[in-house]
Amino acid sequence: MENPKKRTGLWLSELTEFYDKAIKKYEVDIVSPTGGEVPLDPRSKLTALLRKKTRKYLKDPAFRNKLQHSLSPEEIKSDEYHAIYFAGGHGTMWDFPDSTYLQRITREIYENKGVVSAICHGPSALINVKLSNGKYLIEDKTLTSFSYKEERLLMLHKQIPFVLQSKLEKRGANYKQSLLPFTSFVKQDGRLVTGQNPQSVRKTTKKTLKLLKKTYK
Repeated sequence: MENPKKRTGLWLSELTEFYDKAIKKYEVDIVSPTGGEVPLDPRSKLTALLRKKTRKYLKDPAFRNKLQHSLSPEEIKSDEYHAIYFAGGHGTMWDFPDSTYLQRITREIYENKGVVSAICHGPSALINVKLSNGKYLIEDKTLTSFSYKEERLLMLHKQIPFVLQSKLEKRGANYKQSLLPFTSFVKQDGRLVTGQNPQSVRKTTKKTLKLLKKTYK
């Protein structure tokens, strides 16, 4: 983070909860902005103590291999995919927004009638995604993400490169959040699904896969 002693990366349960459901029906690839090993937020490893599924995947050699050897965006052919899901973690705030390859993949999947889904800090990947008509993908879309209120409550608002909520609003998004911080909250706008925080991952997954079932024939 801004303080280099505060390490960050992927929030693990936001991947494992989604992966556990999706892999039962679909082929799932793990991609990171530069490929290779995906850094994990040290705090998210603690969730393995509370979440059975997270512990399960931490011990799964095949899954760990996917995390250690993730694909790079350059390796991805978007026409082979029907959905893209951006897991969160504060690390995405540095890595996602300016990845032109991720922007291209997202645009092409969306314009090919695919599903775009993101949770917590994952919507940082959507900030700079423009459609072929030059309009930002999230412009006039109702969505959510980790809120500024939640950043302040965690006392991490000075450790991040920008305020995600504000960036989304500046792009013309209709930002919504739960009345109570750290409670499950999900918004769907057409083929765009977003969840506010780690507590929202199950509902985000459910809505994403339900939508995928409708769009993927």
